[in-house]
Amino acid sequence: MEGKKISVVGSGLIGRCWAILFAKAGFQVSMYDVDQVQIKNALETCKTQLKKMEEDGVIDNKKVNSEEILRKITGSTNLNEALSNSFYIQECTPENLELKKQVFSELSKNADEGTIVASSTSCLMPSLFTENLSNRSHCIVAHPVNPPHLVPLVELVPSPWTDVDVIEKTKKLMIQIGQSPVVAKKEVNGFILNRLQYALLMEAWRLVEDGVCSPEDVDLTVSKGLGLRYAIMGPFETIHLNATGVKDYCERYGSNIENICKEGGARAMSGKTAEKIHEAMCNIVPVDKLEDRRVWRDTKLGELFKLEHH
Repeated sequence: MEGKKISVVGSGLIGRCWAILFAKAGFQVSMYDVDQVQIKNALETCKTQLKKMEEDGVIDNKKVNSEEILRKITGSTNLNEALSNSFYIQECTPENLELKKQVFSELSKNADEGTIVASSTSCLMPSLFTENLSNRSHCIVAHPVNPPHLVPLVELVPSPWTDVDVIEKTKKLMIQIGQSPVVAKKEVNGFILNRLQYALLMEAWRLVEDGVCSPEDVDLTVSKGLGLRYAIMGPFETIHLNATGVKDYCERYGSNIENICKEGGARAMSGKTAEKIHEAMCNIVPVDKLEDRRVWRDTKLGELFKLEHH
C-alpha cells in the first residue's frame, strides 16, 4: 500500500503524530483542519518533531530522512480535497460525543466508498457515534498512546457492526507503520489500556489516602520496580516467570491476591488526597516546568524505542 493516500482529520498533537507515522511508512498524507493557520503550525511542528526524531536516532536516515518524510505530508482546509482518493481516514478531533457524531456524519458523506474511517478517541465507544451512518460497517476506533510516534500500542475497538475485514485491514496497516495493535473483541468502557491504567491509579490513590506511603514512593515503586518489568513483558508473562507457570502462581498466591483486591473499592479523586498528590508532584515538576518534563519524557521514550528496535 506504499504511496497510497491516507487522510488525517484534525491537526492537533495526536493528528500530527499520526501524520508522521503514516508518512514515515511511505504513505502520502493529507492533514485536514478548518483553520489554515492551524495547518501551517501543524506542518511546522511536524518538521521540528521529525528533525528531533532524526537527531535522537528514532528515524533511520540510512533508509529515509526527515525531509523526505515531511514532503509526504500536505495540509488542507478543504474536506473533499483532503479525503479524495484516501483508502483510510484517521479522525483526531477533541473528546466530545456530539462533535464526534457531527464529524463522522461529515466524513460518511465525503469519504470514498469502502474507505475505512478510524477514530483516535480514548474513551468513546464507536457505537455511540457511528450507529446511524451509511458507512458504519467501515468505522472503527484506532486509539494510540501519547506520544504515538514513540509508544507503539494502538487499541482497535470495533462496534457491533464493524466488518471483520475492516478490523483485519486496520490491524495490518498498524503493523505496516510500525505500531503494535491489540484488538478488543467487544466494546467496553475505557477500552483495554485505560482500564489497566485506572486499576493501578486507583490502588495508588488508596495507598496514599490510607497513609500507607507517600505519592513520591508510589511513583518510585512503579518507575524503579513494576515499570522496568512491564517495559519488556506484561502482567501474565510476569507471573508465569515468577513461578512454575501461571497455574503454579495462582495456587501459591491467588487467594491472597483475591483477599487484597476485596479490600479495594473506588475512591473519590478529589479533596485532601488530590491536594496532597498535586503538591507532591509539583515539588518534583512545577506546573510551569511541565513542558520541559514532557521533552525529557519523550527523549527517554525515544531511547527505549531505539533499544527495542535495534
